Amino acid sequence: MIYEKCRDILLQEFELVQTAVAVQEKIRLAVTERQWTTFEDNLSAMNGIESKLEDLEIERDHLFSVFKTLIHQQSFTDNLDAKGRFYELVSILPENQRNDLTSIYRSLKLESIKLRMANDDLMSYLLGIKAVLKDFFDLAFPERAGKMYTKAGTHFSDDMRSMVLNRSF
Repeated sequence: MIYEKCRDILLQEFELVQTAVAVQEKIRLAVTERQWTTFEDNLSAMNGIESKLEDLEIERDHLFSVFKTLIHQQSFTDNLDAKGRFYELVSILPENQRNDLTSIYRSLKLESIKLRMANDDLMSYLLGIKAVLKDFFDLAFPERAGKMYTKAGTHFSDDMRSMVLNRSF
């Protein structure tokens, strides 16, 4: 039962991450082609995928807790991360089930790495564009240099915008 449930959760996560990789590519294309409606639609789709993945993560954590309770094994440690708990769980299973789950888990990790790389590529692209535009506007409009404006067109001071002040010592 634990094996089937864990396998089902991992397969669902794998499918969602594969879908997220495809949506990430659509987001990249929408940005490069300046199709902002498509961008927003894909961003909404990505948020939905994120929500489903969070639900599956909660379900998987619950499964690990149930597994710990079922086996009443003292060596099942509480301070392991999700990866450690996963490998602790599969170490108890028969070899064929262990191989199946670890294969799915590795595939899930590879897809996650692909997604992270696609996201990093998009962020690098956007940061490059932002730097080029900033440099262009600094050269073209030196009087504007470093000034920020709100949507209403008024000057926006970003001094200490991110500062947090702790008044208790």
